[in-house]
Amino acid sequence: MNISEVNRGIKKHKKPRRIGRGKGSGFGKTAGKGHKGHAAYSGFSMKPSFQGGQTPLFRRIPKRGFNNAFALTVAAINVSQLEAAFNAGDDVNLETIQGKNLANGRFDELKILGDGELTKKLNVSAHRFSKSAQEKIEKAGGTVTILPGKTPVAEKQKASKKK
Repeated sequence: MNISEVNRGIKKHKKPRRIGRGKGSGFGKTAGKGHKGHAAYSGFSMKPSFQGGQTPLFRRIPKRGFNNAFALTVAAINVSQLEAAFNAGDDVNLETIQGKNLANGRFDELKILGDGELTKKLNVSAHRFSKSAQEKIEKAGGTVTILPGKTPVAEKQKASKKK
């Protein structure tokens, strides 16, 4: 391979297409917009969902069940993942979990689930805990801290822990 082959076809300073500047330009007369029709006139805009008069895809697909717009997105992490990612005595919170790429993307609350075994003493802070996860963390000598959540679930868990 030659260095001249690497950049073949790349034009750094490509001239803009000059439309409506006579027949010789190749984009004269109708300026590449065809004859009449709403797309040929200035100010034209089309919704991305428009499919030429055909019923759009989002209207053809049936709606099933109930879609709660106010439902929170809950990221779930198992105790076995904490065992693999953290050392004994570490603080496990939202920042450290995202730092280790255990919970990616956007979520509203974090829940720790009890799948797997935990042998390390960890100080875990999350919005929700399953009963088995809470028991495993405390059995290993760690602490469980329930963060204030956006739903009554976190408050309910906090109240049950105080009893």
